[in-house]
Amino acid sequence: MKVVLLQDVAGHGKKGDVVNVSDGYARNVLIAKKWGLEATPKNLNDLKLRTKNEAKLAAEHLAAAREMAEAMKSWKVETAIKTGENGKVFGSVSSREIADEVKKQYDQDLDKKKIILEEPIRSLGMHEIKVKLHPQVTAILRVHVGEA
Repeated sequence: MKVVLLQDVAGHGKKGDVVNVSDGYARNVLIAKKWGLEATPKNLNDLKLRTKNEAKLAAEHLAAAREMAEAMKSWKVETAIKTGENGKVFGSVSSREIADEVKKQYDQDLDKKKIILEEPIRSLGMHEIKVKLHPQVTAILRVHVGEA
């Protein structure tokens, strides 16, 4: 029986593949567990439309990420940190604080998990931080840390 896989199945194929399996395996495992659908003309057409729509959405997400990366080139995020005598810094600036400042200053939602910091910022001045907006798009965000 031919089956359209709805998710990756080890030993048989990836999501969206049309595979030929035994009737019993198809009915008792793949279809019963909602891992696949019988490969009828309607289901094949639905799969074709779904993959076309997913490709369109992926292209839109990529375009939006590239557009945001281009906008980020002109951004300069200002944040402050407590300092003591002689400019000694207390605490640090984390990715969550940077995401909050981007929201305040530029009205853009930026997930803190997309901000790549090897370690929190513990010094004053200008810092360039990588932001992974999309698997194919990485932007540089300039963050200026001043005294509070």
